[in-house]
Amino acid sequence: MAGKDTQAEGVFECLKCNMPMESGKVTVSYMGSDFPVELLKCKKCGFVLITEELALGKMLEVEKTLEDK
Repeated sequence: MAGKDTQAEGVFECLKCNMPMESGKVTVSYMGSDFPVELLKCKKCGFVLITEELALGKMLEVEKTLEDK
């Protein structure tokens, strides 16, 4: 994971740059398909934050759907 949650403020910061992470478009690739999605990313270094909730939720669901095809 590329970010840390400063829980007091509810803001994620990049662990590398200590910059606040902002929502932005990124392209997620899996099994030869690209998916434009809105995720938190570091404006300075470009690291993208994928939370455990997202990885084990929607992303896992999409992976299983693609693997079943």
